[in-house]
Amino acid sequence: MYNWNLLSIITFLPLVGVLFILFIPQNNKSSSERNSKSVALWTSLINFLISLILIVGFDQNDPSFQFVERVVIANGMMTYQLGIDGFSIIFVILTTFLMPFCILISWNSIKDRVESYMIAFLILETLIIGTFCSLDIILFYLFFESVLIPMFIIIGIWGGQRRVYSAFKFFLYTLLGSILMLAAIIYIFINTGSTEILVINKNLDINDFTQKILWLAFFSSFAVKLPMWPVHTWLPDAHVEAPTAGSVILAAILLKMGGYGFLRFSLPMFPEASLFFVPLIFTLSVLAIIYASLVAFVQKDMKKLIAYSSIAHMGFVTLGIFTLNTQGVQGAIFQMFSHGLISAALFICIGIVYERLHTRLISDYGGLVSMMPNFAFFFMLFTMANIALPGTSGFIGEFLTIIATFNTSMITGVFAASGVILSAIYGLFLYKKIIFGQITNEAIEVLKDLDIREKLILIPLGLLIIFFGLYPSPILDLISSSSDNLINTMDINLSKELPGGLSN
Repeated sequence: MYNWNLLSIITFLPLVGVLFILFIPQNNKSSSERNSKSVALWTSLINFLISLILIVGFDQNDPSFQFVERVVIANGMMTYQLGIDGFSIIFVILTTFLMPFCILISWNSIKDRVESYMIAFLILETLIIGTFCSLDIILFYLFFESVLIPMFIIIGIWGGQRRVYSAFKFFLYTLLGSILMLAAIIYIFINTGSTEILVINKNLDINDFTQKILWLAFFSSFAVKLPMWPVHTWLPDAHVEAPTAGSVILAAILLKMGGYGFLRFSLPMFPEASLFFVPLIFTLSVLAIIYASLVAFVQKDMKKLIAYSSIAHMGFVTLGIFTLNTQGVQGAIFQMFSHGLISAALFICIGIVYERLHTRLISDYGGLVSMMPNFAFFFMLFTMANIALPGTSGFIGEFLTIIATFNTSMITGVFAASGVILSAIYGLFLYKKIIFGQITNEAIEVLKDLDIREKLILIPLGLLIIFFGLYPSPILDLISSSSDNLINTMDINLSKELPGGLSN
């Protein structure tokens, strides 16, 4: 199993689908569009099934990287090196799982340049998986930044009325945030003579001041990608203008690349700086949770409300990571995984009603339960999960994170816990306004409930949210060894400088 170059297959298989689409005859538009969608769907489904082999062959008790592939390239200047640990396997599987849903939800809504749209999503899948699997810092940077290109195209071509503005804002924010990271990567290469992440972690020799500077350079990129307050303003605009599938992949996957970056680089490479900046991260995280929740409550656009909700939930992620204890790290990763499922489901639900009424304004809805009872049920489930109702996956991540935060800083924990209350307020407000009340819009009276395609999308998401809410062990077991190893390694490194390590 280890000799199959499995990670390379999973990473680049979507590009095979791209080639098939490019060679589809264009003499019949409807036929070529249908074939393009079918190729994209089958490619993403096959890739998901292949990615499940990773779980079968993954040793949960081994904290080191597995399925490693390594080839020296560019005259030894860098390596093509892939591998996964307990952190990255979660996001690889999440990506391959959600991509078929992105294709399905776009089946009828995308009518212009269908072939190009499917190609963009398949390329995006390759770049995202490559980001999570890279064990070379240059390779990581190339994948990490290249994700901007297909996402920029998806928003800019198939987005809403302000799509060009939102696409450029998304591109510039995230690109500018990564310029400093590139400078830091160059410095690290000069210092260690290597671009391999494992070698860098062992050989990076820098003083305390330099470590803080490099930490801030990486932070500038990951904070924008997550996004953290106050560099979050690109996200609501991007979500509102992006097509439904674009919003799904943006909220469910792309935001997680920032959290993954903190886990992969900031903590293991710069442990002293990570400890030093904990108060800053806690402050920004609490501000994100409270501010975004309050702003969400006053939104008139459904997608914008869910976008601000995502910002608030990412605040819990950064809190968990920078508690610098195993429970907090596990809570953060579970929160990212859970939010990937929940946010995807919520944006899909909004996309379903938008296809019918062509409006995202909350005031244009009301009384949907009368005409769409099945939709009302699923939307209730996902809303409850989003506000962390016990029994749903949303509860597990936030509970672990808040407990870990309380153990680190009680005051921060109290403020973080208030975010749960605020999310319940705006979440229930949204549900009440859309689902209940009198029907004031005559167009609602003729709406049809969920069709088979839409049910095939929502049912698996709903089942997984409930399953992992009741039985989180499969996820926690996958990440346990890697979480313990990360914190233990940090403690060892810090103990060289600070007697007692993290206990200080």
